[in-house]
Amino acid sequence: QAQLVESGGGLVQPGGSLRLSCAASDISSIHVMGWHRQAPGNERELVAIITRDGTPTYADSVKGRFTISGDNAKNTVYLQMNSLKAEDTAVYLCYAYSWGTGRAYWGPGTQVTVSS
Repeated sequence: QAQLVESGGGLVQPGGSLRLSCAASDISSIHVMGWHRQAPGNERELVAIITRDGTPTYADSVKGRFTISGDNAKNTVYLQMNSLKAEDTAVYLCYAYSWGTGRAYWGPGTQVTVSS
């Protein structure tokens, strides 16, 4: 069964760091993987994505603080989040797009809370 499994969320103080991981299983021909986030009352927004050839795209709000990387052999994507701010608090959802199926896949989400 196709699925995305996320890990690494939690509670961190402002200025701290977290690393999110997302592993895809039973999804072939993945072209793009990455992360979106959704805070209460807000629309879902792109955080960072990376193509299979390693090209990243970042939201302006996280440039210089977040770094996305991928391991094609493991169908896994990582998001290193540094200098976290209260406004980064949200549910972070892993995303993958498959050329093979023409479908987008979503993980269940992992909560990131930045608070003192």
